[in-house]
Amino acid sequence: MNYFHMKSELQGALLSFTIMAALFSSSFAKTCSNSAFASNKVFTTCNDLSVLNSFLHYTYNPSSQTLKIAYRHTNVGSSRWVAWAVNPTSKGMSGSQAIVAFQQSNGKMKVYTSRVTGYSTQLREGELSFPVSDLSATYSNNEIVIFATLGIQNVSKNLNQVWQDGQVANDAPLAHATSGDNIRSMGTLNVLSGQSGSAPAGAAGSTKTKKRNIHGILNAISWGIMMPLGAIMARYIRVFKSVDPAWFYLHVTCQTAGYIIGVAGWATGIRLGSQSPNIEFTSHRIIGIILFCVATLQVIALLVRPKMDHKYRIYWNIYHHSLGYGIIILGVINIFKGFDILKPQKKWTRFYSGIIIVLAIVAVVLEAYTWFVVLRRKKAAKSEKISNGPNGYGVATNGRV
Repeated sequence: MNYFHMKSELQGALLSFTIMAALFSSSFAKTCSNSAFASNKVFTTCNDLSVLNSFLHYTYNPSSQTLKIAYRHTNVGSSRWVAWAVNPTSKGMSGSQAIVAFQQSNGKMKVYTSRVTGYSTQLREGELSFPVSDLSATYSNNEIVIFATLGIQNVSKNLNQVWQDGQVANDAPLAHATSGDNIRSMGTLNVLSGQSGSAPAGAAGSTKTKKRNIHGILNAISWGIMMPLGAIMARYIRVFKSVDPAWFYLHVTCQTAGYIIGVAGWATGIRLGSQSPNIEFTSHRIIGIILFCVATLQVIALLVRPKMDHKYRIYWNIYHHSLGYGIIILGVINIFKGFDILKPQKKWTRFYSGIIIVLAIVAVVLEAYTWFVVLRRKKAAKSEKISNGPNGYGVATNGRV
């Protein structure tokens, strides 16, 4: 009885400790509710924003129709800028009225207002469509805080808000990331009810995201799957005499379809680049252009393919094979670069990696089998030639035919 009594007391103590630890940790969680500001600045409402370690504290004065805000952005380095914005006309970045802040190279904070007229903005200083006063910013403990008072007399009290961060170079903000949380950092704010929300599915920015996804899918299918599959057909399936010349038509069909889909993916990439002139992924773009040019040369080469017995056929084969393997290598490399840019869920990167691994294993197995078949046929042909002799009458062995 004493044992069970002690056991139950121990379990009760552990349970109490666990509950107290959970309450203790939750009370110190990184939320807006347990934040304090210097100079006794107090705000009536605060909201934990959905992404980018950001929080908004504010007080709305209905008589003067002013909104006093403190925007906090945590876990941010000294070489990054942050911004909080109101979009009076629509959801998303374009058309928003922003307040930008970052630490300059001399250690002083720079904070200013900027109108965002498009996705290629450089966040230049400029007045907003509504008055802003009491503008200041602080940086300490990897946290930037922007203070401001906004006059929103002619602005809807159900605000569309946007917040961002990005790198700073030469005391000037650079373009922010165009994937992950940086394209989800938008939502709504009702200054009367104190409620805020994330941007609904299909909000501004989703169209461009959809185009990026289409671009990635088209290129993964074409350069990353169909081109390697077509090469496998050409190199290994032809060893089976029963499928000759079917392997050739399968190869041409696969490569032609891959080229057409790849051109569509390349065109969407060019279109995305033209819509984002200040956002460049140089290596991804250069490899994509090279892929398109080399693949086009490969298609043109099919139109001038010499016959099997032509004296230049060997040179055409070298050209055709070199370009083909080059396309496959560059295509796979560029697809993984695309994954780094889009930052999709890891399951998609793993799924494509699995496809490439399976194709590689199939190629290795078929390569070994092809060499086995080829060497066996050469050996059989050599044996037949020896047994028949140079004139087809056999070869004398130890004085016998």
